[in-house]
Amino acid sequence: MTTARLPLFPLNSVLFPGLVLPLNIFEERYRAMMRDLLKTPEDEPRRFAVVAIRDGHEVAPSAPGMPDPTALPAQGPAAGFGPDPATAFHGVGCVADAATIRERADGAFEVLATGTTRVRVRSVDSSGPYLTAELEELPEEPGDEAGALAEGVLRAFRQYQKRLAGARERSLAAGTELPDEPAVVSYLVAAAVMLDTPTRQRLLQAPDTSSRLRDELALLRSETAIIRSLPSLPASDLTRGPTSLN
Repeated sequence: MTTARLPLFPLNSVLFPGLVLPLNIFEERYRAMMRDLLKTPEDEPRRFAVVAIRDGHEVAPSAPGMPDPTALPAQGPAAGFGPDPATAFHGVGCVADAATIRERADGAFEVLATGTTRVRVRSVDSSGPYLTAELEELPEEPGDEAGALAEGVLRAFRQYQKRLAGARERSLAAGTELPDEPAVVSYLVAAAVMLDTPTRQRLLQAPDTSSRLRDELALLRSETAIIRSLPSLPASDLTRGPTSLN
């Protein structure tokens, strides 16, 4: 197995390979991370690992109790994640490649990254200005009948889109093309369907593409049935995600 040590970026969301991740970075620990990534030679990828937070917060909170206007928020690479940061994160994440890192006049950063490879977190180090992790690459195995399952998931996903568009009194954009490679289908659907973080995490760490697609097929059928029975269900755009504030 290929292993590497990379900066660790915890989020309250799950990143999938192939998906774009916009970030608005203002915390000092993550600013330091971006400053170091900018030192990477231009012909090398600027990589960091994204993990979903199991417990804790993206922005370090102040001490519990009544608000104290004079109290300073917790500081440091592991602030907000408890005495053992490794237990605050899910054990499988995704490597992100930062295509754009732009520093603003106020010292914050605007980052546009893309998920590349699934990884398992082996250990977390909080001795530097930001968290780093020892990571093991997780290969994407196809599993059995991945192609046929992908076709079924795409059909179910289109039905889900139609029901969701109807619930919002909107029509789908014509001519939208969807991929047909099973692994890509599985990641796209996992990111596009409205799911909570634990469910997305389950899909990310599925043992193979076929297992993920089977899970998605069941989820799509269930979600579509719910939307059918609740036509006024509020929904968000399938093709857009909020910029993460960090």
